[in-house]
Amino acid sequence: MPAEPPKGAAPGKGAAKKCPICGKPANEASKPFCSERCRDVDLNRWLSGSYVVPGRPEADEDAD
Repeated sequence: MPAEPPKGAAPGKGAAKKCPICGKPANEASKPFCSERCRDVDLNRWLSGSYVVPGRPEADEDAD
């Protein structure tokens, strides 16, 4: 007998994705978030500088 998929998961698609902000199941209309509120929280974190994508260290132009 095959194992049942996790609760809330679509058959044959594995586990349901969780909202990266609160951990609730993602809503189709707001993917990958569960709601517009969590989507707005994430956008605010990007715009306020809470999230940062690391880059290469800047070279010191004065070091001759």
